[in-house]
Amino acid sequence: MKKTCIVIVGPTAVGKTSLAVQTALHFNTAIISADSRQCFTELNIGVAKPSAEELQMVKHHFISSHSIQDGMNTAVFEQYALTKAHEIFKHHDVAVVVGGTGLYVKTFCQGIDEVPVVDEKIRKKINAEFEWEGLEWLQKEVEKNDPLYYARGEIKNPHRLLRALEVKLSTGKSLIEFQTQEKKHRDFNIIKIGLEIPKEQLHKNINSRVDAMMKAGLLDEVKKLLPLKN
Repeated sequence: MKKTCIVIVGPTAVGKTSLAVQTALHFNTAIISADSRQCFTELNIGVAKPSAEELQMVKHHFISSHSIQDGMNTAVFEQYALTKAHEIFKHHDVAVVVGGTGLYVKTFCQGIDEVPVVDEKIRKKINAEFEWEGLEWLQKEVEKNDPLYYARGEIKNPHRLLRALEVKLSTGKSLIEFQTQEKKHRDFNIIKIGLEIPKEQLHKNINSRVDAMMKAGLLDEVKKLLPLKN
């Protein structure tokens, strides 16, 4: 009989963490976070980590598991999450994944395309020029260097544009050429649960969360993180 992973997704402040904890308690199992920021030990308030009580109630993986100075990407997460899932399956029939970060969830469920190796000097140079020149400069650079991505990709998303340009200048190939979209087979069942609530309530939840974060010391947390900025 195949093991099963219950994957809980939804927008910020919809109640994913609470449902994940309840589900894990019901099946007497553990949770794997699929949040790309909650994994960092230095980030706490601003990333809305599970409360100390929730962390005591259920074993969580990928929460405060890495330093912000560690290299973190979807490929690292995929290997980490699959390893933890199989560790959980040694003792339980069900594991719970909750997120978070859509790309991390997709990677866990379907795998990820080959991750091209990027020259760090090129990455830093592009980022520095972008901070100085802005989005319009970045768009023109991608159009000039990688017209294939410019024609198909997200040209208003600076993060994606930076990635496309650094890949092209480092490998000579368009980021589009690495995107095969081939799904990987997982040796366990996946059940996805998507949460939604009325928009008005969601906005109210988000506003309340931000207010609580500020009272808890979010501004001081951000100030402490500024020296770590690359």
